[in-house]
Amino acid sequence: MARRTNPLRTLVVFFLGIAVMYGLVALAGSWSPALGLDLEGGTRIRLAATGDGVTTESLDEARGIIDARVNGSGVTEAEVTTEGNKYVVVEVPGDSSQSKLVDVVKRQAQLRFRLVAQYGAGTAQPTAAPTATGSGEPTPSTTPGGGVLLPSETPAASSSSTAKPSPTASPTKKATGKNRAPFVLPDDSQSADPTGTATATDGSSSTGSPTGTASPTATPTDAAAESKDPVDKALAWQQNPDEKSLAAYNAFACGTDTRSQSVNPNTGEAVEGDNPNWPLLSCDDQGQKFLLSVAVVEGTDLSDASAGVPQNQLSWVVNLEFNGHGTEAFAKVSNALVGTEDLFAIVLDGNVLSSPRMDGRINNGRAQISGSFNQESAQALATSLRYGSLPIAFEKDVSVETIGPSLAGNQLSAGIYAGLIGLMAVMIYCLIYYRGLGLVVLASLIVAASITYGVVLLLGAAANFTLTLPGIAGLIVAVGITADSFIVYFERIRDEMRDGKSMRVAVEAGWARARNTCLAADAVSLLAAVVLYIFAAGVVRGFAFALGVSTLIDLVVFFWFTHPMVSWLSRFRFFNQGHKLSGLDAEALGIDKINLGTPATAGGRA
Repeated sequence: MARRTNPLRTLVVFFLGIAVMYGLVALAGSWSPALGLDLEGGTRIRLAATGDGVTTESLDEARGIIDARVNGSGVTEAEVTTEGNKYVVVEVPGDSSQSKLVDVVKRQAQLRFRLVAQYGAGTAQPTAAPTATGSGEPTPSTTPGGGVLLPSETPAASSSSTAKPSPTASPTKKATGKNRAPFVLPDDSQSADPTGTATATDGSSSTGSPTGTASPTATPTDAAAESKDPVDKALAWQQNPDEKSLAAYNAFACGTDTRSQSVNPNTGEAVEGDNPNWPLLSCDDQGQKFLLSVAVVEGTDLSDASAGVPQNQLSWVVNLEFNGHGTEAFAKVSNALVGTEDLFAIVLDGNVLSSPRMDGRINNGRAQISGSFNQESAQALATSLRYGSLPIAFEKDVSVETIGPSLAGNQLSAGIYAGLIGLMAVMIYCLIYYRGLGLVVLASLIVAASITYGVVLLLGAAANFTLTLPGIAGLIVAVGITADSFIVYFERIRDEMRDGKSMRVAVEAGWARARNTCLAADAVSLLAAVVLYIFAAGVVRGFAFALGVSTLIDLVVFFWFTHPMVSWLSRFRFFNQGHKLSGLDAEALGIDKINLGTPATAGGRA
C-alpha cells in the first residue's frame, strides 16, 4: 500500500505555491499575455544587403543566423525570410520601442582581437617624419581602454575580480573610471599575482604619444621578425609598425560616420571596413583612435558565449569560451605582453570595445567582456556572438515599421471560445458520469487553467514567450490530456472498490496503479512535444512548446491537487458511505454492496 500523507497539508503547500507564482506575476507588472504576429502584429525590420559578394547562398546563410538570434533570445516566434536577392525581412512581435531584438538583428557581430600599436586623440595630426626612438620608453599618456589584465583563480562565470588602484601607478596615470571596464581573462592554471584580482592601473602604451602623432619604436628581434607564425608577426609589427600605416593613422580622425578603416599594407590607402588581414584604424566610445595589428584571434574561434553576473559582483558581463586555436593564440599573446605596457584591443564590428593590458599568462581560453552592460545589452551581445557573425554586410539605414496582425481580429476570440467550449463539455460530461467525483474534475481543470495562465504571463516576462493561435491550440489539446489523467485514476478507484475494498483503501491502492499509467502517458506527450519543438519550425514550435508546458502542468495538478483532494474527500461519509450522488454507490459500481470500511467479502458483480 502507498505511504499515506496528510492531504490537507499538501493542498495548503500547493496553493501557497500558486500564490507565490502570482506574486511574481505582479512584480513583472503585466496581467495580459504577449501575443504573436498572427494575433497582435509587431515590428518589421527590412535589411538591405550591400557589397559585391551578395549571393543567394550568403543571403540565406544570413537569414539563418538572424533567425537563430531572434528566436534564440526566447520563444518569440519571430519570422525571418528573404525577399528577392537583396533583402532579409524580420518580423518581431511587439512594437519597435519595446522590442529588445532590433539591435540584435542589425549587429554584424564580427568580433576580433588585435594588438595596439598606437593610440591617441581621435583627431587628425600632422604627419611627422617617422624616427626610431630606439629606447622604447613610453611618453606619459592615459591608457584609453582603462584597466589591466590579471588571470583569476576562479572560472570566468564566477570571477570575483574587482578593480582597485595599483600601488605602482604614477600620479599622472590615474585610472579613468568612466572608461570601459577591463576585459578579464581568467586562467585556472597560472597566475602572476596570488591575489588573483584585477587592478585598474592605467599605463601608457610603449608606442603611444600624447599628441596622437605616431612614430616607430624599437626594432623587434630578428627571430620574431622572421617568424612565419601570424601571431609572432603581429607581435613584431606592434613594436615596429610600417611607415604607411603610421601615416594613415596620423591622417585618421574619429567621426560620426567614420569609426574604422582598414589600411592596405601595400599602398597605405585607408578604406572603409574591417579587413582581418590588414592593419585597422579604429575608435572607441571615448573618442580615442587606435592603430591596430591584423587580427590575432577571430570571433570564429569562439565556441560559446553567454551573459551573466559573476559571483560577488553586480555588473553584467559577457563570458566567452574559445576553441583550441583561439586558446593557443591567446596564450601566445599573453606570454608576450605580460609585464609590459603594451595593449591589445577587443574589436566588435570595427569599433574598439576595450583595450586593456596583460598582467598575467592566460592559458585556459576563458574570457569575460565587462563594461557598461545591463542585462538586455549583455544578453543581446552574447546572443549575437553565440550564433556567429553575418556573412554579408547590410546598409546602415534599416527600415523599421509597425505591422498589423496576420489573422483577422476575431481569430483570437474564436480560439478562446473554442477552448472554453471544450472545457465546459469535459466538465459537464464528468459531472454527469462521475457525479460527486466530477466536482474534483471541475476544480482540477480550474486550477490547471489558473496555473497555465500564470505560467504564460511569467514566460512572457522572462523568456519573451508570445501566445499565437497554434499555441492556443496546444493549450486546448492539453485539456484532453488532463481529463485522461482523471479518468484513469477514478476508474482505478472504482475497480478497487469492486474488488471489495473500502473507498479510503481504494483511493490509495488505485493511486499506486494509476500513477504509473499517467506518468507513461504524459511522458509520451512530452516526448512528442520536445521532438516537434526541436525539429519543427515556425508556428509548429509554438504549438509544441504550449503542449509541453501544459503536459507538465497536468502532472503538477494531478500529483499535488487531484490526488490529495480525493484522499481528503474519502474521509467524508458522503463519499465513503456510497451516497447515490457521490458516483461511488453500489449501483454505479455495478456491485451488490460496497465495503463501508469493515472486512467484507466482495459483492457479486452485476
